[in-house]
Formats: sequence, structure tokens, C-alpha cells
Amino acid sequence: MNDITIQAAVEALIFAAEEPIAPTVIAQSYAEATGEDAPSKEQIEELVAGINQQLDESGRAYRIETWGGGYRFATRGELAPFLKALFVNDRQRKLSRTLMESLAILAYRQPTTRAELEFVRGVDCDYALRKLLEYGLIDVVGRAEKVGRPLLYGTTDRFLELFGLASLSDLPNLRELESILDDPAFQKEKARMLMTTAVQLPLQVEPEETHTEPIVAEDSELPDENIDAQEE
Repeated sequence: MNDITIQAAVEALIFAAEEPIAPTVIAQSYAEATGEDAPSKEQIEELVAGINQQLDESGRAYRIETWGGGYRFATRGELAPFLKALFVNDRQRKLSRTLMESLAILAYRQPTTRAELEFVRGVDCDYALRKLLEYGLIDVVGRAEKVGRPLLYGTTDRFLELFGLASLSDLPNLRELESILDDPAFQKEKARMLMTTAVQLPLQVEPEETHTEPIVAEDSELPDENIDAQEE
């Protein structure tokens, strides 16, 4: 099969996939359908670059992006206002300050235990962990080599997908985190304690409120549920 057919197959697989599709899955699907050797990761990347070039040249409203370790079609960022006007409704929710802070700390220190998370936040984190697990933003990734072998938590591919990240290395650095948060309550000693990896969340924290509702990252939605958010 010629390059045009291979490119069309790659484009079709990315278009049809409900979640970000990894290059290895694309290659395996192509090989299974054609009986030919699976294309390499480099070939897939070259084909995706070619598709994006064609989309850019034709002025299309979308292109292929790399999220959560895989490819998926996405509209261009500059078109976000139009999509918000269409899709914004009362089903959209945001992460509360409690969940946002817990998720940011966990992303820095992962894999980390509940006790370590509570030590940084200074409050009980049972509610935050339960909700973040429920939303699929974090998961249990193992057990710590400590007394009692407590559970270790880490972020998931859904976390990367919702925040439009290819990997944790794409997160901004700690200095940018302090600038983005710009929150007096986020003390410098807490920030230093988070410096176990060179990652952070590009998020803005909403002012503390007595009642807030969990919501997702911009242009993303969590399952339509009644969420009884509470502040610690």
C-alpha cells in the first residue's frame, strides 16, 4: 500500500478512536488490517506531521494533538470562545480548591501516600482522594516500602487528557506554578516540599468559598453527577 493509503489509515484510526490512541496501537491495527509489517513509531509520527501540515495549509479548524501518550483530533485553541458559547451549560463543573490543591500536590510528589499528602496540606485528605479516584484523575500505583505498606497514588492518563498534556514532563516548572497560583495561602515552604519532580499543574485556583462544586479543566467535562463538594 502506498504512503497516501497509509496516511489515510492513520488519520481514520485517530479520528475513530474514542480516547487518545498510541502509535503502537495504530501500527498494530494497520498491520492486522493489511497483513503487512507494522510501521515504526517514527513513520507514524511523520505521517501525523504530514496530516497536520495539510490541515494547517487548508485552514481547517482542527488538527491532531498528542495527549496522554496518544493522538487525537482537537479543535484549535483560538476557536475555544466559539465552542464555549455552544457547550457551556450547568453540567460543566470545576475542581474545587480542595481538589485542585490535592491534585497539584499529588502530581508533584507522585507516587505519594495519603499521609504525605496530608502532611503537605495540613488537613485530612480522605474526601479529596476519594473524589479524585472517582473522577479517574488519580489511581493506586503500588505500595510504599514503609511500616504498614500504605497505598501509593499517582495521576492517570485521564488526568493528562483532561489537561491537554502528552506527559508529566509537559507540565510547567515550579517557578511558573507560584506565579500561576498567586495565592498567599500557598506558602513557600509548601512549594519547596513539592519539589520532588520537575512538574506542576498549569491551573488557576478559585478563591476559597464555603460551598464550591468540583469542575473539570477548561473545555473538559466530568461525568454528569450531583457532586456534594465540601471544603476541608
